[in-house]
Amino acid sequence: MKYIWLTFISFLVWCGCASILDIKDKSLNLGLIPLPKKVEVLDGYYQFSDETTYSINSSAPEIDYVVAYFSNHFNQRYGINVRKTENNGAVRLIISDEFENPEGYHLETSPSGVSIAASDPSGLFYGVITLIQLLDEGEKKGLSSSISSVNIVDSPRYSWRGMHLDVGRHFFPVQFVKRYIDLIAMHKMNKFHWHLTEDQGWRIEIKKYPKLTEVGAWRPETLVGHYTDEPRKFDGVRYGGFYTQDEIREVVQYAESRFVTVVPEIEMPGHSVAALAAYPELSCTGGPFTVEKMWGVHEDVYCAGKEETFEFLIDVLAEVVELFPSTYVHIGGDECPKVRWEEHDLDQKRIAEEGLKDEHELQSYFIKRIERFLLSKNKRLIGWDEILEGGLAPEATVMSWRGVKGGIEAANSGHDVVMTPTSHCYFDYYQSENKEAEPIAIGGFLSLEKVYEFEPMPPDLDPEKAHHILGGQGNVWTEYISSEEYAEYMIYPRMCAMAEVLWTPEKRRSFEKFVHRLKTVHFKRLDRLGVNYRIPKENI
Repeated sequence: MKYIWLTFISFLVWCGCASILDIKDKSLNLGLIPLPKKVEVLDGYYQFSDETTYSINSSAPEIDYVVAYFSNHFNQRYGINVRKTENNGAVRLIISDEFENPEGYHLETSPSGVSIAASDPSGLFYGVITLIQLLDEGEKKGLSSSISSVNIVDSPRYSWRGMHLDVGRHFFPVQFVKRYIDLIAMHKMNKFHWHLTEDQGWRIEIKKYPKLTEVGAWRPETLVGHYTDEPRKFDGVRYGGFYTQDEIREVVQYAESRFVTVVPEIEMPGHSVAALAAYPELSCTGGPFTVEKMWGVHEDVYCAGKEETFEFLIDVLAEVVELFPSTYVHIGGDECPKVRWEEHDLDQKRIAEEGLKDEHELQSYFIKRIERFLLSKNKRLIGWDEILEGGLAPEATVMSWRGVKGGIEAANSGHDVVMTPTSHCYFDYYQSENKEAEPIAIGGFLSLEKVYEFEPMPPDLDPEKAHHILGGQGNVWTEYISSEEYAEYMIYPRMCAMAEVLWTPEKRRSFEKFVHRLKTVHFKRLDRLGVNYRIPKENI
């Protein structure tokens, strides 16, 4: 209730202080988020009813996802059963070669009907998302289940439009994960980065290693208050949870039905204490270990000098790749202290035998061995920008989080990059400089406007390497985010801004107009879904 009350107070302040925008662009009143590339508002409306029919000119299996999303929405929201006809329906879903970008679409509506054309079912899906958003403007004018006549030509700026969720620090049930995916899809985002393992909890069932979930999924207690508080206090309550492989498959299939790719993250060589608590023989010291109850970086990591470590990780990844169709598998690679390796005979022996210069090159050796396995399974390795240290694996993709420097370095050397710097993309940061007025967070300050200012393409990148910038994503680390209600408060509407940054052409973006669309229409969409978003009063 605390966060709902904060949201309500913020709303009152915002409504009182909002500036009045001089609106000449009729498309602003449609409240479309993310803003399409081209929007033309025409005269008239189309009215949906039980007489409305739809037609499809393709039998591609993925078309069923589009139709189900479209028809379920009208049935659940208006009680309208949109019926299929063989050809020339009032709503025409058309696969054509109009777009080179498979996610692009052309949406035309008039009093006589609706046409959505795309070269791929994913493009049709995004056209349907826009169509559904148009219904809100009709309701605003008292025209229930009607849409304005428009001509919209649209395609995304970036192919990687991602949102991350850490379930290692705090666990979120399948129902919430599906809701998160629904909201990702609603904003035309297409990657769900699922951070499944951490020092504080291992969250994915691995059949060959049952102790990973029997032991590694449960910590003895959880920190109360902030990490910096002294003296530190704990709640004394055993905490944990994990996803069965059947639940993983359920989530992956659900995401596929919304054209969202689930990218799993299995942390290595660091952030691995939960796994070492289950299998201490994979460490340098032999343990024993307890699943961590403290946030932060911990010195015990997988031993790079033991062959058993690689056998274990390859076994784990063999099960992971069977569960996730994603081309990419994230292996972390960040914040790996080298203290244990510096002190351990087997790690030093590995450095000598492999002709490595130091422990940084030992980490590179570690990552490259994992990459070879993933490539053998037709998968690509992706990791945080620390994987650059000691030499980047040949086919690796880099997530640049410590600023954009690592991303520029990787792109200039011919590697693909996802930009996700802390300065603009970390949604666990405070949303106000008045931190006492906000629920506890890890630190930092990231306003809605700062998210909207994010530019994934570095201005000083070699233009010939620009194609290596795949896009960006927002990250949700959950050390202090312990409930679904609080997670939504931290994510929305910052995710709305991130969605527009990654979809809409840079020249089309305006923060003032974005806020207007949020305030007049988009928040009502979130209200209808019961989302506990924060009203961003600061920049209004």
